[in-house]
Amino acid sequence: MLAVDTVILVGWIAFWIYWLVASANVKAGSTRWGRFAGFRIGVILVVLLLLRTRLLKGHSGVHDPLLWGIGLALFVLGLALAVWARVYIGRNWGMPMSRKQDPELVTTGPYHAIRHPIYSGMILAMIGTAIAVSWYWVIAVALMAAYFIVSAVHEERYMAEQFPGAYPDYKRSTKMLVPFIL
Repeated sequence: MLAVDTVILVGWIAFWIYWLVASANVKAGSTRWGRFAGFRIGVILVVLLLLRTRLLKGHSGVHDPLLWGIGLALFVLGLALAVWARVYIGRNWGMPMSRKQDPELVTTGPYHAIRHPIYSGMILAMIGTAIAVSWYWVIAVALMAAYFIVSAVHEERYMAEQFPGAYPDYKRSTKMLVPFIL
């Protein structure tokens, strides 16, 4: 295993430990797809196992130091954005498509430019992983991005219902996932 692989693996492990610890202090709520959480986690674990055991043989490893650097930088930036956004959303955070009791519309920090910066950060970190470790991670990036876009669309409908006066203006002044673009 290369040093970059190890750094990224340790980074993901630390990120998920933080994520689990931080999730202990959130507002009560319900999630629309909560009953499918086990299935989603299972699919992710199977894909990761296939990638890790190199059952998908071929052009799996990246051997270019420039790509390692670019990938590692994107990985770190993505995780930093997701953590920054998680800190700003505070107790309002929840699993994708969850509905919180007494929700608040957070529009500061990373939410000032991006409506879903946690999703953006995680996608960016996955892209960095793909560039630095294995191009097969692009499969995981595509699946994750599709899931997050569907989640974002559902969450935006809910937010428009909860904040009919403020959310349309906020939506017009920000982008969904990529500042100034998307």
